Amino acid sequence: MHSLTKRSPGLRRTPHAQQVATVALTALAPASWGTTYVVTTELLPPGHPLFAGLMRALPAGLLALAITRVLPRGDWWWKAVFLGVLNIGGLPLLFLAAERLPGGVAATLGAAQPLLVAGLAIAVLHDRPTLWRLTWGVIGVAGVGLVVLGPEARLDVVGVLAGLGHTALMAGGVVLTKRWGRPAGVGPLTLAGWQLTVGGLLLLPLTLAIEGVPQRIDAGAVGGYLWLGSMGGLIAYALWFRGIAELPVGASAPLVLLSPLVATVIGIVLGESLSPLQTLGFVVALAALLAAQFNAPSLSGRIARGRSTERHIREGQVREGRIR
Repeated sequence: MHSLTKRSPGLRRTPHAQQVATVALTALAPASWGTTYVVTTELLPPGHPLFAGLMRALPAGLLALAITRVLPRGDWWWKAVFLGVLNIGGLPLLFLAAERLPGGVAATLGAAQPLLVAGLAIAVLHDRPTLWRLTWGVIGVAGVGLVVLGPEARLDVVGVLAGLGHTALMAGGVVLTKRWGRPAGVGPLTLAGWQLTVGGLLLLPLTLAIEGVPQRIDAGAVGGYLWLGSMGGLIAYALWFRGIAELPVGASAPLVLLSPLVATVIGIVLGESLSPLQTLGFVVALAALLAAQFNAPSLSGRIARGRSTERHIREGQVREGRIR
């Protein structure tokens, strides 16, 4: 009976397996954000980036509050507001960039986030990224650039500035989310709900004053808003904040490279084609994303293993000599 109730050691997760699972779940967030560009251009009413940001944030935030029924306490009121402005308040900039730039180009601006996060982490977290991860971050951005920034890429100044502005806000949000963590007993869904609600309430008066509600919202737009608010909103941000808390900054930040890669894959599905140079860039960016999840190979470890192997060989030769 005791053997039947004892948990099998084979069912236990190793730390490596747990980290792989965490990385995989966290990666779903930027992967879903890679669909933002095609949803914006193909389904949503044009000229309403504020309304798109509002619909992505406020309904999802209120739903999370209704589910969790937990409000901030103490200094977490102002922290939630600050994080909500950084992580969510800049969403209209993302949709503006998506409207004015090709999807891949808009996503590439977000690929600069790992480098911004690395710089902010040094100043705010006193966490100096390893040369290994910093190098792969630069390589990843270069790879994404090869995919989407060709001679035919159409660049719009307003779109570029909007995309970079959203990237900078998100980078600050990532670093401060890592520094402040979460209050005791508060899960990532609750934290996402606070920030989505704050961001949505910030965008509500701006939307009504500047844009208003689109005159026509068809079934496709309704589906687009539902997707952006659910998988691209509440679920994605909950997974993202969970990953930021559990992974090193140098491992979570490069995952945003998935956004332009997913946007590129969607473009291929819709009939776009990649040149050999773009294909090379895609492979390089994907390799950089994966390599950034691992620590640098230890040279001292390799030397030690080499010396140990050499010692065993010599001992074996000595034993053979004695036998003879």
